Amino acid sequence: MEMKKSTVKKSIFILAALFIAYNSFSQTTYSAGLNTYDNRIRSAEEGFAAEEFRRGVQSYYKGSYNEAIVQFEKALSYLPDDNLILEWLGNSYYKSGMEGSALSYWQTASNNGYGGLLLQNKIEIVRERRITGDSADKLMRLSEAGSFSGLLDGNLIFSGPVSVLPNSDGTMWVTAYNSNELLKINLNGLVLNRITGPLTGFDRPMDIIHLKNGNLLLSESAGNRLCLLDSKGLFQKYIGSKGRKVGEMVGPQYLAEDDYGRIYVTDFGNRRVDVFDSEGNGLFYFGTKTTSFTGLKCPTGIAVYNDSIFVADEDKGCIYEFDRSGNFIRQLVEDNTFKKPEAIKIYQQGLLVCDQNKLIGVEADTGALFEYARTGNAPSRVTTAIEDVNNNVIVSDFVSNEIYIMSKMQELIGGLFVQIENVDASAFPNVTFEIKVENRHRQPIVGLQANNFYVSENKRPAAQVQFVGAGANNSGADITLIIDRSSTSSTFKGEIETAVKEIAASMKTNNTLRLISASAIPVLEYVGSPEGVKNFNLESLKNPEAKKTSIDLALRLAINDLINADRKRSVIFISDGLITSSSFEKYTLAEMSSYLNNNTIGFSFVQISQKAVASEYDYLISNTSGELYYVYRPESLSSVVNDIINQPNGIYQLSYVSSLPTNFGENFLPLEIEVYLLNRSGRAESGYFAPLE
Repeated sequence: MEMKKSTVKKSIFILAALFIAYNSFSQTTYSAGLNTYDNRIRSAEEGFAAEEFRRGVQSYYKGSYNEAIVQFEKALSYLPDDNLILEWLGNSYYKSGMEGSALSYWQTASNNGYGGLLLQNKIEIVRERRITGDSADKLMRLSEAGSFSGLLDGNLIFSGPVSVLPNSDGTMWVTAYNSNELLKINLNGLVLNRITGPLTGFDRPMDIIHLKNGNLLLSESAGNRLCLLDSKGLFQKYIGSKGRKVGEMVGPQYLAEDDYGRIYVTDFGNRRVDVFDSEGNGLFYFGTKTTSFTGLKCPTGIAVYNDSIFVADEDKGCIYEFDRSGNFIRQLVEDNTFKKPEAIKIYQQGLLVCDQNKLIGVEADTGALFEYARTGNAPSRVTTAIEDVNNNVIVSDFVSNEIYIMSKMQELIGGLFVQIENVDASAFPNVTFEIKVENRHRQPIVGLQANNFYVSENKRPAAQVQFVGAGANNSGADITLIIDRSSTSSTFKGEIETAVKEIAASMKTNNTLRLISASAIPVLEYVGSPEGVKNFNLESLKNPEAKKTSIDLALRLAINDLINADRKRSVIFISDGLITSSSFEKYTLAEMSSYLNNNTIGFSFVQISQKAVASEYDYLISNTSGELYYVYRPESLSSVVNDIINQPNGIYQLSYVSSLPTNFGENFLPLEIEVYLLNRSGRAESGYFAPLE
């Protein structure tokens, strides 16, 4: 009998041990932030917190940030000191536009020793972004972030780069004067295409610019002509020929185009500026000697800015200003200000001039100078410096045979701001996720490729990583139109209907258009194809006009619907530009602009009256990626959608195959991403749950 009792006790002990071991394995406890395994049995509080946390993560990735906030706060009520919950609660507030609350939760987690430098850097960047209007940033010196040499491992890549032209997708065109070719190079310096021109080839290509119709225009110095190419670099036709008459030239150098499609060419041999219309027909020339002007001696760089034409003269070392008709206005800077001025481009609301080994900024109004960068004492002759889509300055150096990428020192030190936007693990172990890559000032980084990313899970390299695509390549956009139903705006019936019809007509049929009427309470009036509103009538709206309108609530409703829309998406507000006492009663302007920016949603404004818009609207336009348009502007509203599509977009999608154990979908699976670009980098960490089994 004693032996039987002993056997029973041993059996009970073994069963208890097995039960504990099973629970330790199957019910993973997330101590120190719900993300590290330990061998304890999960307490009731930890179990409830883990369940709410799981729901919160799923809501977050669905774009339901308000639900995520509620669920993370419930999880936090069970585990008040859990740092992982604090971080995710901060993430949800950040995506909801409540950056103050987000910073508070992140800072609490950081003070607890969680997150390390990565979390501290995120806190610093978000705090810095909340301070706007820093004009000193415009006069910050540039430093080299990387370079592409024309000679690599003894192989000639290009020779004699004169001009660089950035594209909206992060690539760039480079004219190689010595090797008579046009190259297309990506953000990592890889040559994507080489173009030698038509059958006769290029003859000393100099400058290249984008025309407003999407084509490229290239000057051939020795060929005494201009070469019109399509957007892919394919030959279309020649413009001009050798000579001294109107429409002829000798040694054309740099190019510019004005808002009306006129083309301006510095004619070095004829010591003048030649002017052509948008079809390539010669109109007139200017810059020769007159009673009020001594005449150009060696014209080089040229730029159109604020309806004025600025021309650099290498012989005099100065810049002259003319009107669009070629009438001399003034000499902007004194003689011998520059040694060998080359291209002039627009930068930081002023002029950027290449001068031997320097990049010099010139204020167009006062002629004040600022040195942005210099290439050093080595033999150098910078010929073109132009801002690219990522807010870097791309510089060509003819003598050193290099292309420099220059950035502001603050950007180089601070690195890239990387955020994991969404994770789709519905087909686990196949995982697809989206990330957003920006600089410190919310400006997206465009043009990254597969080799710019390093994906890991739980600090180990992820398997079968694939670069799926980039949001910048999307050719359409989802748009939500908010129609102001205030008493004053409603009197502009024809203007509102015109705006809705023109915008809808310029959208692609496979994209989604939404209509929201902003009255005392906003109402979603329509969701569907843009064709559905081609006969829009203001009287068809359900929402009546009102003396007081809740613009902030209408904006929140519009943003909520766009969070899961196309990667290119925008709100367009149609109004007379006035506000009522309740327009921004619930949410502040800072919260509204943050909600737009943190979810990569643009905000544009269509003004239906000829009055100035209220300062509140001006704030939203200035602090987001949108523009202000007048309903009856000469070019109509047909280009508004294209402006939205052409906005830089730094969202990328990648996929991989996970090797982590899911514990039947209960484990929080970590995910890390590192982004490298020349001398800059950024990192983000997040996680997700696999489907429950």
